Amino acid sequence: MEFAIHNIEGKETGKKVTLEKEVFGIEPNEHAIYLDVKQYLANQRQGTSKAKGRAEVSYSTRKIKKQKGTGGARAGSIKSPVFVGGGRIFGPEPRDYGFKLNKKVKRLARRSAFSVKVADKNVRVLEDIKLDAPKTKSYIKMLEGLKLSDKKTLLLTSGVETNVVLSARNFPKAKVMTAENVSTYDIMNASVILLCEGAMAKINEILK
Repeated sequence: MEFAIHNIEGKETGKKVTLEKEVFGIEPNEHAIYLDVKQYLANQRQGTSKAKGRAEVSYSTRKIKKQKGTGGARAGSIKSPVFVGGGRIFGPEPRDYGFKLNKKVKRLARRSAFSVKVADKNVRVLEDIKLDAPKTKSYIKMLEGLKLSDKKTLLLTSGVETNVVLSARNFPKAKVMTAENVSTYDIMNASVILLCEGAMAKINEILK
């Protein structure tokens, strides 16, 4: 699979690159993608809902009425869940919604996600981008040159490029990440993947 390489202005440089079939051309495993995206979203949940039990509500511990002679049921504490303002029975507790997923499944999921994007012709390859200063105008110009200014894009770099991140930050549909930190969710959530040459080598090293 050969792809033309584009420069910072979005124009073809005349050079071409071949994407590794083992990473970008496999038969996608949709269930692996589903599991990895599900785990990512589960990890985003705060799980901080909480209700007070009878041991946690703040009330006096005195007996509220005598045990016998009232004609009603015995009542020993105002903290009882049967009274208004009493503790909650089986109320929600802080919890972690995350679950374990094997490394091989996560690797397969990312390879499958990349393969889906390549099959749908939603991958572009760029020269390694270096900016002297943060400039949103430069980033938008590149997207316009690629005719992607109206698409949700994900740019993958080989390392942390602070100026590139800052340049894309104010553009709502653009996201910049390092290749080693990208998740299956990030890949599938973007309409088009922009791969820097260095990032492509990094992805091959991690996922091959």
